[in-house]
Amino acid sequence: MTLKTRLPPNRLTPIVQERFRFFSFSLSVLFGLSLVFVLLLMNAVLSERQSREKLAIANDKLRQYALKIENQATLEERNRIAKEIHDSLGHSLTALNLQLETALKLSKSDIPRAMTFLARAKELGSKALQDVRNSVSTMRSHPLQSQSLEQAVGILIEDFQRANGILATCLISLDDAIPTEMSIPIYRIIQESFTNISKYAKASLVQLELTTTDKAVKLIVQDNGRGFDVTQNTTGFGLQSMRDRTLALGGEFTIKSAQNSGCQIIVDIPLARCKTLLMSYLQMTKV
Repeated sequence: MTLKTRLPPNRLTPIVQERFRFFSFSLSVLFGLSLVFVLLLMNAVLSERQSREKLAIANDKLRQYALKIENQATLEERNRIAKEIHDSLGHSLTALNLQLETALKLSKSDIPRAMTFLARAKELGSKALQDVRNSVSTMRSHPLQSQSLEQAVGILIEDFQRANGILATCLISLDDAIPTEMSIPIYRIIQESFTNISKYAKASLVQLELTTTDKAVKLIVQDNGRGFDVTQNTTGFGLQSMRDRTLALGGEFTIKSAQNSGCQIIVDIPLARCKTLLMSYLQMTKV
């Protein structure tokens, strides 16, 4: 426009004027396209920055939520261990003390009976030691450590058979996509179910099945013990702990049992929940 005002039209030939107009039009179009490109580029940069900020906020909330859940789980685990120590270890040590006191009193007058009380005291001491080991094992913050869930469950079954003399069969078929955030609660549910069986079931056979399908992770623990009435005895600490862990993962917890008919625990967790936890964890580690 400046050149057009400074150059009088009568000094230019029609061909030059036409070329000049074409040049001016081309330059205007180029300027307009460049401006549009710059605006689109700035918009993309601003959108990406906003997306990063939103993702950072979401990940920060996820970290806070995960920390809150971890603290709550830790508190529940401590309460459970405290109750276990009070109910099992405290009872065993009290009975052990009574057996030793009685043996001490009989040691001067009736040696055979004193030896009987001492043998019973030894059994109680062994049981108390096993209770301490179980509590220490439960207190580990990362029970799986560098093991897979399948390996950890295999070791748990071996320890259960060796400690209780109960035959346990196992069928495990897992997808590698299960994240640690889900593997640890599943391990704890199995551990708690074995603890209940060893204490109350009086079973001789336990069957465990842990599999994954296209839609869910399914856990079944079944024993042939004495069973119980599910309408009257499903509020115990162990059962409630298993139920809470299952519900926290968005799953369903079912108990099937009857007097003298054993017990079956069924845990069904949607696999979509596993993938959501895994994707959230991966996004959190990228930021």
